[in-house]
Amino acid sequence: MSLAISFTAEKTPTKGSLIIAVAEGGKLAPLAKALDKTTGGAISQAMKVKKFTGAAGASFTLLAPSKTTLDRIVVIGLGDPKKLGNTDAEKFGGTALGAVEKTDAPVTLLLEPMRGALTAADFAARAATGAMLRDYKFEIYKTVKKSAAGPKKLTIATSELTAARKAFAELKAIAEGTIVARDLVNEPANILTPAEFAKRAKTLTKLGVKVEVLSEAQMKKLGMGSLLGVGQGSKQPSQMVVMQWNGAAKSKKPVAFIGKGVCFDTGGISIKPAGGMEDMKGDMGGAAAVTGLMHALASRKAKVNAVGVLGLVENMPGSNAQRPGDIVTSMSGQTIEVLNTDAEGRLVLADALWYTQKRFKPQFMIDLATLTGAIMVALGQEYAGLFSNSDELSERLTAIGNAEGEKVWRMPMCETFDKMIDTPNADMKNIGARYAGSSTAAQFLQRFTNNVPWVHLDIAGTAMGSPKTAISRTWASGYGVRLLDRLVKAHYE
Repeated sequence: MSLAISFTAEKTPTKGSLIIAVAEGGKLAPLAKALDKTTGGAISQAMKVKKFTGAAGASFTLLAPSKTTLDRIVVIGLGDPKKLGNTDAEKFGGTALGAVEKTDAPVTLLLEPMRGALTAADFAARAATGAMLRDYKFEIYKTVKKSAAGPKKLTIATSELTAARKAFAELKAIAEGTIVARDLVNEPANILTPAEFAKRAKTLTKLGVKVEVLSEAQMKKLGMGSLLGVGQGSKQPSQMVVMQWNGAAKSKKPVAFIGKGVCFDTGGISIKPAGGMEDMKGDMGGAAAVTGLMHALASRKAKVNAVGVLGLVENMPGSNAQRPGDIVTSMSGQTIEVLNTDAEGRLVLADALWYTQKRFKPQFMIDLATLTGAIMVALGQEYAGLFSNSDELSERLTAIGNAEGEKVWRMPMCETFDKMIDTPNADMKNIGARYAGSSTAAQFLQRFTNNVPWVHLDIAGTAMGSPKTAISRTWASGYGVRLLDRLVKAHYE
């Protein structure tokens, strides 16, 4: 994080850039009104000329405003304060930072009291979070033509100073976890091999997370033929990472999160088309989200016992790669006919899910995976697909997703879809028919949950290549960290 964020009591700065929030209706708050008077009415006159009404996202800039020592004054519309939610406040913070991203001067964001859906403290903390996420860039491999230097210091002036600082301390941990996930997804596959991913996960020990790494030999001993079959064509050894955060009493059952970590997916022998294959460096977005989540939980000292399990492999068409038609035996003892080696993520998750429920006896399991292109056909890039055997978990995630801007949409599962993965040659096959591809993938995974409450989140459209927003400007979004952290906070601490 290159942007230093702090909070201060309400006051008008004398240098750098000043950003003023104006609610719908275009009425200036007291400090902004006083500043307008100092400038000889320059702010109100500009609002009049531009027909500025305070609509959400609308903005204009006054450079070197007269009778002040400020570099600029940026006025940004809030919209209706009574309708502002968490994501609106974060978008405001991101928009505000974006308006001054070409200057390295200190920036002050003036948030005077406003009556709305959020308290002044919550709005300030959320705006700070949005600015922090907007500031993220992935440029470590650029040696020239890096982005222009942006502001290094952001001060947020608020009427509820102490409460804002407290609220941001927790949100900052979530934002940092999101950035951890973004970094992992953005990394190229020649750098982020399964072993390197495991090494980076181990850094969470500094936060108090217990981290184990299972080798191929250990997984073979456990009978993980499903996971190991995916990586056998690569010279990069497969890994399984097991992370534990123990923030509650030992007697409390943990909550469990499982991430698909295919560090690069060529499709194996069922090789993908060349066009767009470079995006398959992001096929570990689920594992990245789980790692970021564990970082967030540990950073904010969440009062929960949580387990994060990552299945890390590379799917390559080497001479030892598994073939279409091969039959493998999973840790559960169930056999799988591999009809398409590009349906590999579910093979990784099958053993990871079984291992998790068998070892930890969790309250629930949630897996995240960039699993199917079919989910993008159905839901685009606005929603992750949610599949579950638990109405309670589904309803909780839906409500939290809507409130936090990481939306999910529950998709169907049924006996008919389940029968579509039956095969006469083994207990099941790893693909269904042409239709309902995301649902048949979920039915496959459900066979390895052993009736534990479970959710599968297909994040193929939301974790990588996601649209740019006010708070996310790079290829990787870090989707899932906030959604799952807030689930834990609301219901399991």
